[in-house]
Formats: sequence, structure tokens, C-alpha cells
Amino acid sequence: MSGREKDMPEQAENTASADTATQTLEFESTTSSLPEGTKGVEVIKHFVKRLPMGPGVYRMLNEDGDVLYVGKARSLKKRVTSYTRLQGQSNRIMRMIMATSSMEFVETRTEPEALLLEANLIKRLRPRFNVLLRDDKSFPYILISGDHDAPALIKHRGARNRKGSYFGPFASAGAVNETINAMQKAFLIRNCSDSYYSNRTRPCLLYQIKRCAAPCTGEISTEDYAGLVSEAKAFLSGRSQLIKKDLVQAMEAASEQLDFERAAVYRDRLAALSHVQSHQGINPQNTEEADVFAIAQEGGQTCIQVFFFRTGQNWGNRAYFPKADRSYNPEEVLESFLSQFYDDKPAPRLILLSHELEERDLLQDALTARSDHKVEVAVPKRGEKKELVDHALTNAKGALGRRLAETSSQIRLLKGVQEAFGLDKMPRRIDVFDNSHIMGTNAVGGMIVAGPEGFAKAHYRKFNIKSQDLVPGDDYGMMREVMGRRFVRLLKEVPGGLPETAKFLRGNPKAETKAVPDETVEAADTPPSNADIPEWPDLVLIDGGLGQLSAVRATLKEMGITDVPLVGIAKGPDRDAGREKFFISGRESFMLPERDPVLYFVQRLRDEAHRFAIGSHRAKRKKAIAANPLDEIAGIGPARKRALLKHFGTAKAVSKAGIDDLVEAEGISESTAKLIYDHFHE
Repeated sequence: MSGREKDMPEQAENTASADTATQTLEFESTTSSLPEGTKGVEVIKHFVKRLPMGPGVYRMLNEDGDVLYVGKARSLKKRVTSYTRLQGQSNRIMRMIMATSSMEFVETRTEPEALLLEANLIKRLRPRFNVLLRDDKSFPYILISGDHDAPALIKHRGARNRKGSYFGPFASAGAVNETINAMQKAFLIRNCSDSYYSNRTRPCLLYQIKRCAAPCTGEISTEDYAGLVSEAKAFLSGRSQLIKKDLVQAMEAASEQLDFERAAVYRDRLAALSHVQSHQGINPQNTEEADVFAIAQEGGQTCIQVFFFRTGQNWGNRAYFPKADRSYNPEEVLESFLSQFYDDKPAPRLILLSHELEERDLLQDALTARSDHKVEVAVPKRGEKKELVDHALTNAKGALGRRLAETSSQIRLLKGVQEAFGLDKMPRRIDVFDNSHIMGTNAVGGMIVAGPEGFAKAHYRKFNIKSQDLVPGDDYGMMREVMGRRFVRLLKEVPGGLPETAKFLRGNPKAETKAVPDETVEAADTPPSNADIPEWPDLVLIDGGLGQLSAVRATLKEMGITDVPLVGIAKGPDRDAGREKFFISGRESFMLPERDPVLYFVQRLRDEAHRFAIGSHRAKRKKAIAANPLDEIAGIGPARKRALLKHFGTAKAVSKAGIDDLVEAEGISESTAKLIYDHFHE
């Protein structure tokens, strides 16, 4: 998005924006006149009697108060009445109706307002029966700052509050970094912070390698630097051919004057501009600003590919895999996806789609009302725009094919884990634990999680070992602390959520199981995914042998947890990969065949846990090394700390100084000196 659109308003995070003027109905959860435990059609009929004919948003709730579905309607009364007739409803709608114990309603002035409010509520509440946008990460932009005499070219993500010109969105941070690197070579604009800029006394390395004009030390005049900034804005605004033409003329003029050094600078800038454009893929001739969406469905999964075109240039693409029941057709998924996608993002002037939407005009009106310009939503039939959509559709089908192959492979591996370790059913969540330390110092425990779609990094956790009673290097004690803290929190946050898979077919056939709560059960016709990964593990892998396994089992038994499958992984002789031994309570230790895919999968899980634990340990150790003992003294701020280090040289010398010596340091009173002395001398 160009700098001309900087003032486009950001979307409010609240459920209803200030200009949406919604009115909540008075009878949101009034079911007191119904018999206790009433569900389904009877509950819905109870609410229909008092609903208005106007537009609004409705929520269907289960008996625990969790939102099952959020919908919008042109007429609340007509839409909700349709749920009182079960005949002709899909399996998804039938399940939703039968689970409904209460409903809530919000009236809006117009149907577009209802659409915007619905999207906001879906993203916030994540109802089970709606189409859910899984990846809601913000997009990066390029910012040319406008609050400094020498503007900087920087990457920006988040709220656009800083003054300047914003260009984007870009599909990834990598695309922004590549573009900024090339543009530094082309336009020699700085990317340093303002504080770094103000403290320079001589040009930095970027000036030496011809990637900055060094306005900080006056190597270029303010007027000439402003010219470079203007050229960069023009390039990002789509006037790249004009910029290249001017550079060619300047290069030829320098050559004619035999100023070959200056000509080489223009040559390098031209090469950098060509590099930027060559990495932008297809660049449309007649489509200056548009987002292109294409959807593909196969095997119960959906992929939506979005391409970003701004100022006539392609700024990349991203694939989304929304969670949606099989009963949703592509048009329904795309329609719900778009309203959620633009809930917190500015819409461009043109949105191109691969499928016709039933409520395309409504979506167009809603996005226009939210923007400071008219938004057109179109399904092109021919020409360049149709080619852009077809290109996006090809990418959507390819991404979905790769996703299906990866998911299928992961599902086969999880079923192999089920067979190898004798689980009752395929695990949907595997927790893997490992510890890392050096002779007991800076000890850290790490937990990684794997699910149907591979590693679920949002569920990773690290545990700083806090117990003061542990003997340094006591791996068993560390594992007990980590497991204790992990499962105490689980019992508190998800009580009664022990997994159904917690029963061995071998080794412990009499183990009791507990039912899985309704919210953790995946609908039968929806593919499993990491988006619905349960909180309780179906399998726990411990990097260690029989000793670690026994320590963990004893810790969980003290908490009354005996139904979680535990497996210890001991490294083989000489720590050779492929010769690991597995320990399970009630079974003899065993090994898997060397070329068994399940063995490779478990090794990958263990290695990821090892990597995560070691990374956390190194970060903690680095922080400890950089820590200054003076930071721990209450009342010693930066100024006094500088005065002490200037006077004594090192923190160690401060710790050995007497009160009389400490008082001699600038700004240190006798009471402060006593405080410092007492800190180091108990």
C-alpha cells in the first residue's frame, strides 16, 4: 500500500466498533422458563418468539456456555426460525442445533454492520462450527520514515502509528528484507536507528560498501539525500520505469564525461533495481492495486492462496488453510474467510476472487464502509485479471496437494506410533521432555509438542529449574520438577481432561480411561489438525532411560495421574542413533527396527526437544554471563552504577570495597555505601 494511503484507519479490536452502534437485546440468555437440560429445537423456538425482523448477529451456546456458532442475518427472526426445522439440514447443522442450550443476539443498524461484527466475533471466540482463519499473523510493510530530516528505510510490522510512508503488505518478512537490501544498493538510504544516526562521527561500514549515502556525517547534502528518498518512494509507488530511465541517462552522462567511478555507481543501482523486480514474479500491466484470492478443496481440506499487488508490482503471496467442515462449499468458506481476513487489515481498491459469492455485494459494501475509498469485489472472466486469478488458483491447488501429502505422511507416522507403543487410538498430541544444563548451572527443562500437522510450536514450553534443594546435575530431580509443574497447571486449567488414548493395549490392559470433553473431540468429517490439538497429551516421551521414567511416573502418581502413557527413550550404545531403547511401564525394554519410519519419527521428536532445551539453556546462560552483580542491588540505578564502575573499574572490585572506599565514588552517600557493602557481605 502506498504512502498516499497512510491515514487509512486501523480496525478496532473491540467486538463492536464505535461507528457500528449495535444494540444488545435484553433476552440474550433467558431460558429460565424452560425445563433444566432442554436443548436443540425447543431452545431455539423459545427465542424465536421475541426476535425482531431486523439485521443482527446471533450466537449459539452449549450447556457449558461455550459458543458453538456465530452467524449474521438480514432478518434475525427468519434466519433463526430456519433452525427449528431439522428436515433438509446438513449433518453439521444438525449437530450444532442438537448441542444448542442457549442463544445470544445483537441487533445492528444494517446488514454490512452485522457482517463486520460477525467476523470480529468469530476471530475472537473461535466457535467450533464456523470457518476459522488459522493464521492471523500481521503482515510486514516497508516504512520510509517521515519524522526525521534524513528518512530511514525500515521494516515495519504492527500498528502504523509512526509518521511516514508505508508500502506493502508483503507476504513475508523475508520478502521485505530482500527488497530493503536491494533498495539500499539502489538508493543508498540508511536503515539505522535515529539514536545510532545521531551519534556517528564518521561513516559506518555501509557507506564503505556503497549501501548508504552517509547523511549522518554530511557525506551527502540534505537536498541530495531527499532526492534519493523521493526516487525510492517513486519506485515503490510503481514508477520504476521512469526511475530506471533517469538512472540510465545519468550513467551515460557520467561516461561521456569520463567519470567512470560515478557511472559505476549508477550501474550498480540499476542492477539492484533489476534484482528487486526479478524477485517479484508476475507484474501486471493494468492492475495497480489488488488482492487476489483463489480457493481449492480436496480431501476434506481447504487452501486459500492470496497474492498482493500494489503499485503495479507483485509483493508476494501466502497460503492459508482455514478450518472448515466438509459440508462447507468453496464459496461459503471463501466468503467467511474474507470477512475475517479484512477484520483488522485495510482492504485495497480491488479484490479479485476465483469463485462467485452469494453475498458479494454485501461484502463489498461492508469493506467500503470501513475504508476511505470504494472497494470493488470482482470475479474476472477474461483478460489480465482472469490470468492473475488462474495463477493464484494453480498455486492454491499445488499448496493443497503438498499439504495433503504431508498430513497423510504425518497421520501414517502417528498410527505407527500407536502400534509401536500399544496405544488405544492414534495420538493427536505428543509431548516430549528434555533437560539441559552444565554441571547443574542454568538448568532448563524443555517441552515440545507434535500433532497431526507436525510440530505445534505455539504449544512449546520451557521451565527454568527453580528448586533450591536439588543437587547440581540431578537429572531425576529436574525431571520431577518439570513434570510436576507441567501437570499441576494442567490439572488446574483443564480438570478432568485426561485423554482417551491413555490406555495401553499391552503392558497395562486394565488401566482405566476417562472420557474426552466434547470440545476436544474432532467432528467425524473434519480432518485432524494442530489447530484443534488437545491440552492433555495422548503420549509423553521422556529423553532418558528407566531412571527418568520411574521418576516421572512417581511424580504423576502423587498427583493422582496414572492414565497418561509414558515412554522413556534411552540412547543406544555409544549414543548411536538407530539403537535407542524404549522403556514402558509393565513391558520389557525393546528396540524398533533400524529402518522403521516410526523410529526416525521418534528420533526427530527427541532431537527437536534436545534442540529446544539446549537453545533455552544457552539463552539463559548468555543472559547470566551478561548480568552485572550491581543490577541486583535495590536503589542502585544506571547513574550510580556507572559512577561505581568508573571509580573501581569492575563489579568485583566494588564487591571487595569497604564503606569508606565506596563513599569516595561520585554520588554514593554513606547510607548507600552501607547498602552496597551489606549486599556483598552478609
